[in-house]
Amino acid sequence: MTVIDPSEERTVRSFNDDVNTTINSASDFARLAVELHDAPGVEETVDAVVEFALQALNCTYAGVAFSARGSRPEVVAVTDPVVAEVYELQLSSQDGPLVTAMRERKPVLIRDTAADDRWPQWAGKVAALGVRSVLDVPLATGADPRQTVGVLGLYSPEADAFDADGQAIAHILARHASVALASARHEAAMAQAIDARKLVGQAMGILMERYDMDADRAFAVLKRYSQDTNTKLRDVAQRLIDTRRLPT
Repeated sequence: MTVIDPSEERTVRSFNDDVNTTINSASDFARLAVELHDAPGVEETVDAVVEFALQALNCTYAGVAFSARGSRPEVVAVTDPVVAEVYELQLSSQDGPLVTAMRERKPVLIRDTAADDRWPQWAGKVAALGVRSVLDVPLATGADPRQTVGVLGLYSPEADAFDADGQAIAHILARHASVALASARHEAAMAQAIDARKLVGQAMGILMERYDMDADRAFAVLKRYSQDTNTKLRDVAQRLIDTRRLPT
């Protein structure tokens, strides 16, 4: 019979634990990939991302903010009202880890909001909300700044909650989420564009029938009303379809 030295037994047990953890992580991410692929829309995709974050990481709260060209980031998901407060404190001043992660496209880790001096006013208010650890991970599909999707925010009431393993998992999650969310947003935009074309076509048909004008003239009328009233062409068309009148 072979006698195993206690230290070797501990090493073997530790190795087995690491292997099991790796297998479980791979299985979890495989499941996440399927859920993200099957999600029917942007909202459902975002929900899958934040729920996975709560399960896989040492965080109590999570949220996602989308980048928006020419305007401040759009908060699209929070798992708790405290996250909305954490975001709003940054978005109102356009400064903080979320804004920095989105602008510089680099992860931002705050081990303890009670001790971090990079954003002292914000950190003090966030610490007062009971949030001690923050990890903001950018969501991007490529090196071009235009490929920035947004930021995944992870929060914990414990100080130093995100160790090296947790940060690695967060980065892997962000890569999965970036592709899924970019695809979902693109599909939603395409569907909206198709819907808008249908509405405009229907509104043009109404004008052509009522005023005996051709398609070019009908489109020009809709476009002029859109410009004069500073209203999206889609909305002008919808108003005409609903009321049979152009906006005044």
